[in-house]
Amino acid sequence: MPEPIPLPPKQPLNSIQKSMLENEVIEGIREIYDPEIPVNIYDLGLIYGVEISDQADVVVTMTLTSPACPVAESLPVDVEMRVARVPGVATATVNLVWDPPFSIDRIPDHIKLDLGLF
Repeated sequence: MPEPIPLPPKQPLNSIQKSMLENEVIEGIREIYDPEIPVNIYDLGLIYGVEISDQADVVVTMTLTSPACPVAESLPVDVEMRVARVPGVATATVNLVWDPPFSIDRIPDHIKLDLGLF
């Protein structure tokens, strides 16, 4: 059997590529909705950060509305799987944090208005 042809090493992402990939990751996350509130988890303020490495490894830092959230075990997994499916992402990792705790103040005003929270 012939030996496989080695692929050239992947070039590190530049800042523009990182920014574009971050936007794609955020758009993917926006497809995931909180099961109790009709708002996607990004706009709800559950995503605290999206970090992209030079090698296209993505780390998402997120929280939930409460530790007793009924989807506490499944939602971070859903986020990780959705991010991993974004073209160009090498690996996806989700860090679930409780500090700072979720606050309604993280929800943008236009969404609060839509939800009748004003």
